[in-house]
Amino acid sequence: MAWGAAALIVLSACGTSNAQPPPSPTAVAQEVAEGPRTAEIAEHDVNPIVEDPAPELPVTVRSFDGVDVTVTDVSRIVTVDMYGTLTETVFSLGLGDNVVGRDTSSDFPAAADVPIVTVGGHDLSAESILDLDPSVVLTDTTIGPREVQEQLRQAGIPVVYFDPERTLEGIPAFIMDVATTLGIPDAGTQLVERTEQELDAALELSTHVANPPRIAFLYMRGAAGVYLLGGPGSGADDLISAVGGIDVGTEIGLERPFTQMTSEAMISASPDVILVMSDGLESVGGIEQMLQMPGIAQTPAAAGRRIIDMADTELLTFGARSGQTVRALAEALYDHQ
Repeated sequence: MAWGAAALIVLSACGTSNAQPPPSPTAVAQEVAEGPRTAEIAEHDVNPIVEDPAPELPVTVRSFDGVDVTVTDVSRIVTVDMYGTLTETVFSLGLGDNVVGRDTSSDFPAAADVPIVTVGGHDLSAESILDLDPSVVLTDTTIGPREVQEQLRQAGIPVVYFDPERTLEGIPAFIMDVATTLGIPDAGTQLVERTEQELDAALELSTHVANPPRIAFLYMRGAAGVYLLGGPGSGADDLISAVGGIDVGTEIGLERPFTQMTSEAMISASPDVILVMSDGLESVGGIEQMLQMPGIAQTPAAAGRRIIDMADTELLTFGARSGQTVRALAEALYDHQ
């Protein structure tokens, strides 16, 4: 199984016989759809792999920051990271009822009533977390300030850091790390198996691409004047590869996950398709306003109105629903619903 990229196959006629059999449905070369699309996953809520698993505790794990942490109680869990991956994973493992605090990115129906402990979007509040009397905090370095997590440790709360890198290949290990920390490795094994099956099936949707589309991921927050072009390590580069595309930020030589977007960079990158988060698209006034932005207006993507948006809380989560994310992007890109 190759999770990092879907195979790109250019189909051509071959052989000497004039009586060629018709191509099978799975061998028809795919072309990028024209016009704007919204990629939507099939299930916006989390589907637990088991109900009420019985944790085997205590467990001692090596936190990503190098500290050995002993977890003795998972009855009151706080999950906080930039993309909501930890909350989604805990709910998917069947311990959603134990989550008492979450980040703002954990925006799926089952978590709607769980208190948010991030202020101003992605800043942790020590007071908000301590008020919840958590038995364990699951976090990573994408969110902070770091002093807050350290303050929680000083208060005697087990704080476990996880790998902040988000890739498709890293999902199984991430799930197992969370499951092991919570004392439910068997549930982790089952969730990994289901996630792999869903992702493998989704990757099949992009195995026959006539001309690999060149895709730019833009992170935009119009009100704040933030316009960034994604590059290697953005997370979107992995998704673009998974749907048979070429990440233009990586192709033009960007060295960082995100670089300030300029008109010159967009014209030079010349993407066929632009991928954005739905809230980012809304922040710049929607499709029509975005297509008129300097630099974007001069791209092939604008000429074909090929803008794909996806919910902020689903696009870069890289968790148990990533198979659905890849499937939704492929369906939007090639319009084979």
